[in-house]
Parts: sequence; C-alpha cells; structure tokens
Amino acid sequence: MKPELDYAASMGDALIRLQDVGKTYPGEVPVVALAEVTLELYAGELVVLLGPSGSGKSTLLNLVGGLDQPSSGRIWYGQQELLASDDRALTAYRRAEVGFVFQFYNLVPSLTARENVALVTQISDSAMDPAEALIEVGLGHRMDQFPAQLSGGEQQRVAVARAIAKRPRVLLCDEPTGALDSRTGSKVLEVIESANRRLGAVTVVITHNVAIAAMADRVIRLADGRVVGDSRNAQRVPALELQW
Repeated sequence: MKPELDYAASMGDALIRLQDVGKTYPGEVPVVALAEVTLELYAGELVVLLGPSGSGKSTLLNLVGGLDQPSSGRIWYGQQELLASDDRALTAYRRAEVGFVFQFYNLVPSLTARENVALVTQISDSAMDPAEALIEVGLGHRMDQFPAQLSGGEQQRVAVARAIAKRPRVLLCDEPTGALDSRTGSKVLEVIESANRRLGAVTVVITHNVAIAAMADRVIRLADGRVVGDSRNAQRVPALELQW
C-alpha cells in the first residue's frame, strides 16, 4: 500500500473542487438540497461533513462520488469536470477512483467476506488481493464467513475493506457508524482513519454526531443546503478515544 501521508505537508492543487454547486429536486414543490456550495478537498485529508438530517450532506457526497449530477455549478476531479463527462467516463471514475461506504453494509448474503470484497477487486486494474484488504481491516480470521455469521461492526469492516480494496483516491463514507453502538462505531472509524493515512485518499465521513468531528483534519458544517462552517482541528483525536 501507499505510505502514510500527512496531507498538510503535501497540499498542492485540490483533488476535488466544487464551484457554486446546487442541487434541486423537481416536483410540485421543488426541494433545494444544495445551494451555491463552493469548496476544495485535498488528497490525504480526513474531512468530517457535519450537519443535521436534511442539511444536504448525502446529496453532496453523491455529487462528489459521481452518483448524481448537480443542477447548477461545476465539479472537478483533478482536471476532469464531472458534469461534462459522459456516462462511460463517470462509470470509469466511480470504478477506479472512488470507494463508497454506506450506513447499511450492502453485502451479498450468499457470498463470504472474501467474495464480497472480490466483487470490487475483479473490476479494478490495481486492486489489492481481497484477503489483503480484509487483513487491513482486522478480519483476516473471518474472511471465509458469511455476513450472517458476522457482527454488525464486522460487516461494516467488510464494507470498508471492499471500498479500500481498489486503492481509491477518494473514500466517501455516509454515516458509517449510524447503525452501530459507540464502541463498535469507534472501531469502524479507526479502520477508516487507518485507511485514510495509509492510502493517502481524500476521505469524507458524513455524520450528524458532533463527537466524531474531533477525529478529522477538517470539519465542514452544512445547514439548509449551505456550507455554514469550514475549520481545521489543531490536533486530531484518535478514533478509539472518541466517546458519544
């Protein structure tokens, strides 16, 4: 894997840039999910995207991940403008560059942990071996177990292994501890924290839990579809020391 990266020592051009991004869902009463969001995300930084339900966090993550298109504004990944990309280019971006972790694990029940990770590694050109990815998240001894044989925290760690196995440059985590108790959740966050440092990927963790913000390099606060705060922590609190 890539060596651990201190993003602050290596910040250059932003890896991801959003300029005046808006997203409105049409309907009898249109819903404005995002409005005029401008921000930059850098390789290696761990960002916590903090805000209440309905603040636009998941919408923003979906736009950055190429799962949805903005109604207005522009988004770049490096020199690639996502809005100007066709379906084939967006698929290539999601497949090669982006790892996703969701609140619910989305594992295939009939496949073992190793086989669930292999679903991703089989379509990636520079992927880890599935066993290597599972060892990275502390599940080397559980790789031949089926999801029903794993605890919730273990299933989420399989989901993280699946996300990092293709060595993404962008790791997006949508409420990864939302279905877990605090002790199990902090262990999952430790795995994400380790992956962030070892991969050097820009890592975005969505949460409504204020306590989790302490583990971040940077905290971006959203409310009513707008960025209302963007600050850096002077010192990160290790994930295992978080309490909520």
